[in-house]
Amino acid sequence: MDWQSWLIGIVGRALAFGTPLLWGTLGEIYAERAGVVNLGVEGMMVLGAFSAFAVAQSTGHPGLGILVAALVGGGAALIHAFLTVTLRANQYVSGLALTMFGLGLAGLLGRGWEGIPLKQPLPSVTVPGLSKIPLLGPMLFEDQSILTYIGLVLAVVLWLLLYRTRWGIVLRSVGESPATADALGVNVFLVRYLAVILGGVLAGVAGGYLSVEYRPSWTEGMTAGMGWIVIALTIFAGWDPLQAIWGSLFFGALYHLSYRLQAWLPPELLKLMPYAFAILVLAIAGLSGRRRGAPGALGVPYTRGEK
Repeated sequence: MDWQSWLIGIVGRALAFGTPLLWGTLGEIYAERAGVVNLGVEGMMVLGAFSAFAVAQSTGHPGLGILVAALVGGGAALIHAFLTVTLRANQYVSGLALTMFGLGLAGLLGRGWEGIPLKQPLPSVTVPGLSKIPLLGPMLFEDQSILTYIGLVLAVVLWLLLYRTRWGIVLRSVGESPATADALGVNVFLVRYLAVILGGVLAGVAGGYLSVEYRPSWTEGMTAGMGWIVIALTIFAGWDPLQAIWGSLFFGALYHLSYRLQAWLPPELLKLMPYAFAILVLAIAGLSGRRRGAPGALGVPYTRGEK
């Protein structure tokens, strides 16, 4: 195999592997920018994966499955928002509980659906004209998911909203100093609710992508720890939507290489690569003594009137 074919394969598959990571990371960035940590990403993703598959298999419409996955993810995030924003419960405990709940519920409901191939997967797309560009065409514009392209555009849009609009200033203010934002008339609770729910919607879509296109079937635990990679990617990207693109591509390439290099290296070692890098990212962030780009009030429940 020549180097061009090898490069095309890596980049093309990195985009495919990285798509659910990108969607999940964009949602987590917005939730954390509002000051709410959601460790329930894995649970929301797996619920999205099951619901998308069940709806797509029952109706024959994979797009409807993705829509339902988004609603299910948003509904699960609403529970987390209620517990952490309204009841001011510990955000880390609530997120972990949501992950365990999601994995358990999806596993229970999905028992009769395992091993059944999806009748009508979400079709891949090839961009006319652009797919003919030498090297770049086959890498970026041939046989990719429409959700991949939507995710890339969404990253740019969310970056613009975050840094170039009044709403983005409000969101960042709530994450940095909710008391100050409240004093200026911002509804801190509403902003946090909306940000957390948005995070759940995007995590649901990430899970739905796995079951209706990437691996069009349902398998218990098919998210395989991707939600935890998303948490690490949020830090890796510095809470910046544009940086999340490169981070998701990097981890997507690691996922692909863990299969591609099995002829030369032990498969057990290779499968650990994405998770080992995720742990490394978290370790470096902890040892550095500072969290680059982290909101000042991240993980801290807000009580009105407290300083």
